[in-house]
Amino acid sequence: MVDAIIREAHLKKNYITGPVETIYLGGGTPSLLTQAQLDAIISTLYQLFTVVPGAEITLETNPDDIDETSLAGWKQSGVNRLSIGIQSFADADLAWMNRAHNASQALNAIRFAKEAGFDNITADLIYGTPTLSDEQWLINIETLLNAGIPHISCYALTVEPKTALDQLIRQHKLEDVDPDKQARHFEILTQKLAEAGFEHYEISNFALPGFRSRHNSSYWQGKPYLGLGPSAHSFNGSSRQWNMANNSLYLAGVTAGTIPGEEEILTPQQQLNEYIMTSLRTLEGVSVEHVRMTWGHDQAERLMAAVQKHISNAHVLFTENRLKLNASGKFLADGIAADLFDL
Repeated sequence: MVDAIIREAHLKKNYITGPVETIYLGGGTPSLLTQAQLDAIISTLYQLFTVVPGAEITLETNPDDIDETSLAGWKQSGVNRLSIGIQSFADADLAWMNRAHNASQALNAIRFAKEAGFDNITADLIYGTPTLSDEQWLINIETLLNAGIPHISCYALTVEPKTALDQLIRQHKLEDVDPDKQARHFEILTQKLAEAGFEHYEISNFALPGFRSRHNSSYWQGKPYLGLGPSAHSFNGSSRQWNMANNSLYLAGVTAGTIPGEEEILTPQQQLNEYIMTSLRTLEGVSVEHVRMTWGHDQAERLMAAVQKHISNAHVLFTENRLKLNASGKFLADGIAADLFDL
């Protein structure tokens, strides 16, 4: 797989132009890679692309993969940011989510990472699970704050159709998700992190000043990006490509010199809808002037007409010629964005 990813990088080296500002190793469990494998991938990217000095290089990792040896190796390979999948500091919650680590390992992982010199750390938490009380959710948040984590990503538990979790809930073997609890947890989260000085700069992401994820911010700003590996997506401003998810077919294709996948040329209408969807989720919001300059006066007028009901019910603020979600609107972001799409 590592050889195939490296070969794909060579095949796609002309897909994006200009300097590379961020590298993100994720979408799986890259912390299982040996240092030699990680070195091979990162050194290839430096050979093929112009990587800017001080580029943000993030590695996704699970707490049970973190120890002094792995941390030293990642640092030596050039990784300067860790994304740790904590999910919860309650063992009952972790067991319900079928996670491999326990609360003690999660705490130790953070401590080891900081002792190894990783200051730029983001941690994930999941809220709204049936086993997670309001009191424990507050403890989870406070534990990360007390540990000095500068970036926190929080996601409401979602049950995907046809998954094992979906089947167990349908069979009444597990309790279903409670939307009211999720809304309550989101309110607790936003209030607590605001008090701690965090910017709520995207629906699910919170950062102390200077610690926003540069990589994820690029997605929300519509910058081109190149994805490598099975299921990876790429975007160059006008088209989107995505690789086949099947590992065997991906390996066979890349070995033969072709990358199995699909491509979609985005229409102006699709580009506008993507801009609305991503920008509305951010602290900066949707620039009506940008819509006017890029997609025309009629689209800006259509957008302002469509958003009036959300302004009236105080879910959206119109300020400085921008549309921004307020606290109540953030929990309804997807529905509001859909209302604003050009269909």
